[in-house]
Amino acid sequence: MNTPCALICFLLVPGSVLAGSHTLRVFATYITEERAFSASVMVDDITVGYYNSETKIYVARGNNTNEDDIVDPNNLGSVGDNVLAHFTERSNRLRPVNDTESHEVFQLMCLCEQSDNNLGQMISKTAYRGSTVDERRFVDGKFTYQVYSNYTEKEIKRNLELSKLHLEKLYYPACIKTLRKYLKKRETQVNRKVKPRVRIIQKANSDSGGFRVSCLATGFYPRHINLTLFRDGQPVADHEITGGDLLPNGDGTYQMRKSLEISAADKHKYTCSVTHLSLDHQLKVTSESDSGESFKSAILSAVLIVLALVLVFGIGAIIYKYRKKQTDVVS
Repeated sequence: MNTPCALICFLLVPGSVLAGSHTLRVFATYITEERAFSASVMVDDITVGYYNSETKIYVARGNNTNEDDIVDPNNLGSVGDNVLAHFTERSNRLRPVNDTESHEVFQLMCLCEQSDNNLGQMISKTAYRGSTVDERRFVDGKFTYQVYSNYTEKEIKRNLELSKLHLEKLYYPACIKTLRKYLKKRETQVNRKVKPRVRIIQKANSDSGGFRVSCLATGFYPRHINLTLFRDGQPVADHEITGGDLLPNGDGTYQMRKSLEISAADKHKYTCSVTHLSLDHQLKVTSESDSGESFKSAILSAVLIVLALVLVFGIGAIIYKYRKKQTDVVS
């Protein structure tokens, strides 16, 4: 039962896990009623192919380069059959006997990774109804196997032995070899670097009367970034920070924002520090403004705008009345 995941991982492809690393990854979905699965294949976060077990055709995506020497069409049928058998077996075992739901969803995620220091890993997970039912890891030469479903000890032992043998001796080296081929074919796509645009945003918080200081980095690629907010040269504690999620932009780049709530009387200096593969050195952006003074300045500006509007409308009213009076005299 370990074979399908390893085979599809080594013959197809995957997204990045650590900075300076590349991955070959596949996401497969099986719906019991359809009795077929579909799979998306990725190198890092670039979709390079799609496979459907019903048509047994692998379709390359996003590249005009001939990649037949990477994914052998002759092997796709047997790989698909193995994966389909894997899903079918899991479906028969995990679905309750009296379950009448016809559209149960099973998912498979498999990846192999290689970093710049040549240390790598291979991970596979099977999920049912959104929960992981088993997980296999081959990391830096060490194998671990966890089962979260109702297999017997004898079945678990058999799976453990087979998984370790196959992953260590066959599938891991084959997957890494396939990954390297894709990295060569897709070198321009995979290795592109786009520098982040970084700024500190300070916005009044009407609810608290204070401010929200945000460190925003956007428009960068690849996705790995180290974004840190400093207060007077010292990192702000994690429990004070909100945000920090990596989000995609529409152009294929990424963004990240980390925010901190401060009082109106806060006079600390805040700095946003960023390290990224596209940068030769650490990038720092500093907010020198005093929060209290900024708040007062914002209020003063608003008052001045209101006074200006009142003055403009007042003068306009006076001119209107004067012209109307002149018109009445002439009449």
